[in-house]
Amino acid sequence: MIRLTVLYNTPDDPEAFLDYYEHTHVPLAEKLPDLTRITWGKTIGRNAPYFLTAELVWDSPDAMNAAMASDEGKATAADVANFATGGVTMVVSEGH
Repeated sequence: MIRLTVLYNTPDDPEAFLDYYEHTHVPLAEKLPDLTRITWGKTIGRNAPYFLTAELVWDSPDAMNAAMASDEGKATAADVANFATGGVTMVVSEGH
């Protein structure tokens, strides 16, 4: 299993971010080829280091790489600039 964890910093307009993320970006990400799971949520706690986190899962690194190289992957990656005004960090990990 391979995971792409996406960590979003606090955006300029949190309400607009959440609306766009849920109604535009997540539907794009759900179209990624061979994606087995996507979860996301707004962080809680006063000192949370990130505003929102997401986790996308594929069965293998090859599946993730192919998905990110696809038209859907390119569209999803390009869309991040449309809403992530606070910046974003992405981490890839292998898991069980």
